[in-house]
Amino acid sequence: MIKTSIQSSASEIKSAREDFFYEQPGSLPGTLSIEEDAPPPVIVLIDYNETHATRKQVSTPEECIPYLDSKSVSWVDVQGLGNEDILQRLGNVFKLHPLLLEDVVNVPQRPKVEDHENQLVIIARMVIPKEHKIGFYSEQVGFVLGKNYLLTVQEEPEHDCFETVRQRIRQNKGTLRKQQADYLLYTLLDSIIDGFFPVLEDYGEVIEDLEEEVVSKPTRKTLEKIYRVRRDLLTLRRAIWPQRDAINSLIRDGSTQISESVRIYLRDCYDHAVQVLDMVETYRELAAGLMDVYLSAVSNRMNEIMKLLTVISSIFIPLTFIAGVYGMNFNTERSPWNMPELNWYWGYPLCLMAMGAIAALLVVFFWRRGWFENYSTIADDTNNKNYGSKINLLWRRSRR
Repeated sequence: MIKTSIQSSASEIKSAREDFFYEQPGSLPGTLSIEEDAPPPVIVLIDYNETHATRKQVSTPEECIPYLDSKSVSWVDVQGLGNEDILQRLGNVFKLHPLLLEDVVNVPQRPKVEDHENQLVIIARMVIPKEHKIGFYSEQVGFVLGKNYLLTVQEEPEHDCFETVRQRIRQNKGTLRKQQADYLLYTLLDSIIDGFFPVLEDYGEVIEDLEEEVVSKPTRKTLEKIYRVRRDLLTLRRAIWPQRDAINSLIRDGSTQISESVRIYLRDCYDHAVQVLDMVETYRELAAGLMDVYLSAVSNRMNEIMKLLTVISSIFIPLTFIAGVYGMNFNTERSPWNMPELNWYWGYPLCLMAMGAIAALLVVFFWRRGWFENYSTIADDTNNKNYGSKINLLWRRSRR
């Protein structure tokens, strides 16, 4: 039990060290830290208004300059952080302070909001569920909101949850193309928050399967699965907790870059973030409970084994005593007190019958005492069996 707690604490400490970026001691402020395996940046420009929308891939950041002062909304999406020169030029084009560029480029950063004179910088954490297996991709997304433009910087181009937003712009669905850049920011933030729900739904099913596995047949692999789920839920908690606070600061503190009408929509986004955090906390409690159930199941299984061995030993102790007494073979010719039963005609059958009778009496005695009942089996409660699935339905109903 103590070893299990120490292993869990060590896993959480290691996860905490890997969650956020920290600078090397003595490094210059604004130093960009580019990972060696980071993919090269791909810059996609989407410019739209109520009547038209264009999308193109640009090769240099300088090609975005004519769109920054236009009356239409320009969404510059940078996917990949593998070229420091392009990122530096991107900071010059958008007039980003070196410290802001550092926050946007260096990963992973803690989700936060920084309001500057003509720009609003937001660091968010996006999760995307993996296909065909349990788990998720975690990626940092940086937002730079200007007057008529929005710059987004993603870690890599393979996974994101913005495709539905791109389709709404392309097909002119809803009111997105009638709004300004701050509404686009809200839409992308809402997509990021909603991206947590499919991930949590998968983990709800995993926890439900683990409940049945822990009760029916727990193994060492079951313990490893519980550890993996607890660590993943801890990662989700570290992502959504500061993100909820960042959205709340947008609503509470206000910004000149966000209109009052969009701030109302951000309240709905904040409610979704609170729902995600509640689900994460609930699943973490269920995972912690699974650990207790696992330890109890293993302990009960060991108790059943010890009880079986105790019953067998208790039955054979008197039989061993009788066999030991009559195995001493004292000579009856020397004295009539030296085990006269050894010369009886029916001595051997009578001894076996006596041993069998003693064994039967002990079995009846143990049975009446309830020693043969299995107390380690947990009854299947159909009302609580699908508890994890019921939790997954709560967020669907709350969003209707």
